[in-house]
Amino acid sequence: MASLIEYLRGDPRAPGERKLIVKLDFFILTFCCLMYFLNYLDRTNLNNAYVSGMKEELAFHGNQLNQINTVFTVGYTIGQVPCNIALYYVKPRFFFPACMVIWAGLTMATAGAQRPRDIMAIRFFQAIFEASTFVGTHYILGSWYTERELGKRSGIFTASGLAGTMIGGFIQTGIHSSMNGLRGLSGWRWLFIIDGIITLPVAVYGFLLFPDTPQTTKAPYLTVDEKALAISRIPEVPERTPISWGFLKHCFSTWYWYFFVVLWIIAGESESFSSNALLALYMKAHPTNKYTVSQLNNYPTGVPAVGIVSTLFWATLTDFWGGKRYLVGYWIGFTGVVTAALLLAYPGNTSINFGMYYWAGSVYACQATFFAWANDVLRYEEDSLRAVVIASMNMGSNAINAWWSIVFYGANFAPHFTRGMWAMIATSIALAIWTVLLVRMQKRTDRRREQEGVYPSREEKEHTEPEDVGENTRIDLKA
Repeated sequence: MASLIEYLRGDPRAPGERKLIVKLDFFILTFCCLMYFLNYLDRTNLNNAYVSGMKEELAFHGNQLNQINTVFTVGYTIGQVPCNIALYYVKPRFFFPACMVIWAGLTMATAGAQRPRDIMAIRFFQAIFEASTFVGTHYILGSWYTERELGKRSGIFTASGLAGTMIGGFIQTGIHSSMNGLRGLSGWRWLFIIDGIITLPVAVYGFLLFPDTPQTTKAPYLTVDEKALAISRIPEVPERTPISWGFLKHCFSTWYWYFFVVLWIIAGESESFSSNALLALYMKAHPTNKYTVSQLNNYPTGVPAVGIVSTLFWATLTDFWGGKRYLVGYWIGFTGVVTAALLLAYPGNTSINFGMYYWAGSVYACQATFFAWANDVLRYEEDSLRAVVIASMNMGSNAINAWWSIVFYGANFAPHFTRGMWAMIATSIALAIWTVLLVRMQKRTDRRREQEGVYPSREEKEHTEPEDVGENTRIDLKA
């Protein structure tokens, strides 16, 4: 118990480290979490609007909702790697807010849509600028935090996006009941207007106070010693520009890119029950039960609520257990098989359907832990490689999801999604197998690094104090 309490408090060893971490947590996590919260709020409120009158008003038919989500996914996929490479050249405190302002404007423009194809065009460009948020933040977190600190922060960040999903339903309920018809606009149109407006102040906050990276920060709240300490906490690694033929050859000659991209492709599809809003679609198409607009928006919020609890639990636990992120892969494999099997076995049982969709929300834990896992393994590689691998993970997942959701989870398959249940069972088994393979690759790399002296063994690290931060500490603060 004492070790758990020590972990939760943090175990800084260098003088002033706890104070530095408190500052980083406040300024990095508040901005990134608010940004991701609003990102997910903008993104998932399309489903809330769909079940709150948009479908009827804009005359949606067939799989048009899935087609819009696919177009969004295509734009999101295109934006992944360029956005993370942009962070290598443009300071995050400029890049993140600029993207936020653009996607806020496009969100508000959605309120003026007259046909499904209008929303399709808006969502494509909106996705390109929203692509910076998730992978960009994981790159930033890996730049500031140590292996023992990273999982917990990644979990808090991921939970903020799930909170956006959850709260979006309640916001739509409130807007529909109080603003529907105001100034001649439907409640779902007001939803997009309000989403865009509340994004702008957060963009201003990021522009003024986000600390960039340890090597480039000019944050006024960090002292010279704290900036030096921040640099000393992260391994010094060789660096090369990510826009070169040599870098591309190096990137594709390592196992990191292939194994982590495939890991997230499989894991991303294990979230399909939740990311495709299957519970809301199940309720909307239920053969006997008829649900009100409030129920259609409120009941599915239990799914991200379970996701938040699961994310924080697994992120904290894997930190406490020394970075055993792979455990989540086994949990998700088990969860996916059991939930899909029970949904197949009891398609007419409403209670079991609700229960399984809620339980399936726990697979959201893979977002924080798997990206923290990639940051952990790539900590001793150059930043440009880490940035590209992290971005490629999400790019690969979204490239598959662009067609996966239509083939297996189209709205026309509601309420039972039989094809998707079998796909989930196969995906979950594949994830457990791939997790085993990736663990073997990581252990092989750890042994090689220890033999080469790149980093000390686990036994040595437990008894090694970090170097003092003093006059001889290298400070390389780029303009």
